[in-house]
Amino acid sequence: MSQTPSASSPDPASLTYEQLVEALERLTDRMAAGDIGIEEAADLYEDAGRLHALASARLAAIQERIDGLQAGDASPSPSAE
Repeated sequence: MSQTPSASSPDPASLTYEQLVEALERLTDRMAAGDIGIEEAADLYEDAGRLHALASARLAAIQERIDGLQAGDASPSPSAE
């Protein structure tokens, strides 16, 4: 059965967005290979759902940060005067 995260792998919450995407790609490749049983496929699917949720949340937080920075650019800064 799948054990993501395992004792040897980092906590998914500590991964960067790019690392989460890479982990999702690895899971997708394993499932697409077709050489795993249905139980393991279900475990991998659950793992992928968790990783996807983390990646989506991370991406939303980054987008909010960018939006905040862009909103700050819209008003003149005190040092620019």
